[in-house]
Amino acid sequence: MRTGGIVLCGGRSSRMGQPKAWLPFGSETLLQRTVRVLREVVQPVIVVAAPEQTVPELPTDVKIVRDEIEGKGPLGGLAAGLAALESVVDAVYLSACDVPFLMPEFVRRVTELLGEASIAVPRVGDHFHPLAAVYRVSVLSYVRELLVIEQLRMGLLFDTMPTRIIEPHELADIDPEFRSLQNVNTSEEYEVALRTAVSRS
Repeated sequence: MRTGGIVLCGGRSSRMGQPKAWLPFGSETLLQRTVRVLREVVQPVIVVAAPEQTVPELPTDVKIVRDEIEGKGPLGGLAAGLAALESVVDAVYLSACDVPFLMPEFVRRVTELLGEASIAVPRVGDHFHPLAAVYRVSVLSYVRELLVIEQLRMGLLFDTMPTRIIEPHELADIDPEFRSLQNVNTSEEYEVALRTAVSRS
């Protein structure tokens, strides 16, 4: 199976107060870090940004595409990314840009667990993680249907498409604290992540 990667960075970052893609994390930005980790496992990787949004410098083989319609959230970003990779790969790993502890092994495991399903998505507790999931490009037509009728909840995909739900025990051996699922939405969460990274180095 040919698997690519999509990194979404077009959100408004309203709770953070500044663009998360540009936040420094070690010697790179959050976006650069996420792209680097994904490229260790899947190729090609593309970044979906908002119209007119500037992004940090990325490897030359990382294509930047824009949301077709701004303000449609992750579902709109998934549509733009799938459209760009439709003829190139069979499936994609979808990620937010603000996951500083994403592990290559985590991406690899989720991808391996897709099997014959259309989607593989982790569920920890009662919470699905649609931005740490693998989607076959064949879901694009249904994603577009949802966008047309303004149904933007990612969970609708799991309710309708053949979905492999990944339970915690299937990930615990490679990421026991599920740090790959940890994102940073506020300045306080960002500061905690920075301190955690220092303590683990």
